[in-house]
Amino acid sequence: MEKLRVHSYESMGTFDGPGVRYVVFLQGCPFRCLYCANPDTIDAVGESTPTSPDYIVEQAVSMKPFFGKRGGVTFSGGEPTVQAAALVPLVERLKAAGIHVCLDSNGAVWNADVERLLSLADLVLLDVKQFNPERHRRLTGRDNTQTLRTAQWLEQHGSPFWLRYVLVPGWSDDEADIRALGEHFKAYTQLQRVEILPYHTLGVHKYEAMGWEYPLRGVKENTPAQLDRAKALFDEYFPLVVVN
Repeated sequence: MEKLRVHSYESMGTFDGPGVRYVVFLQGCPFRCLYCANPDTIDAVGESTPTSPDYIVEQAVSMKPFFGKRGGVTFSGGEPTVQAAALVPLVERLKAAGIHVCLDSNGAVWNADVERLLSLADLVLLDVKQFNPERHRRLTGRDNTQTLRTAQWLEQHGSPFWLRYVLVPGWSDDEADIRALGEHFKAYTQLQRVEILPYHTLGVHKYEAMGWEYPLRGVKENTPAQLDRAKALFDEYFPLVVVN
């Protein structure tokens, strides 16, 4: 069975899906988000460790008593769909073991393996970085066409998902853009929850360690008032909105 390139793990995650979760951060990402908190996961290889799926299954099964009724395994990154071909048989094994599987994805990669992977996942955390395609391109290096197509596929195939939105002052907090997103998604029946993720600078030290310049230097973290304002806007369109 093909090995996966794993960047790191979190054994008791509580912010990447429902309940307590074993979070596996995979290597490689097609986006170049200006605020990326894990720039060391962008490169396809980086300092990742080739890992046997057997190890991940063993770890997940050993943690199963701690998952309760809601927890499970979340594959994050980087962008997990970059390694979809290797993930599919692993997710099939986890599902066979009765473990809830969540996929945290920007939705930008699409092929037959990704389609199979999404059909297997119990829940997708879909990261929509910006609704306006040009501002999305400036923020991530790519437009959001495939991300929105992925959301449409999830809706059409009855696949539950949460929408995650990083609120970056001056970049993704414009009222018109948030309202456009709300209008686009408000009728989606598979969209169970919207998570507003406050912008933070916790990854800046990684840029310094890598010898990179942090692109959003000078952008301040959200004030409580900014978060309240954004939540109030999202609340107009969606029944369940949380600030994560």
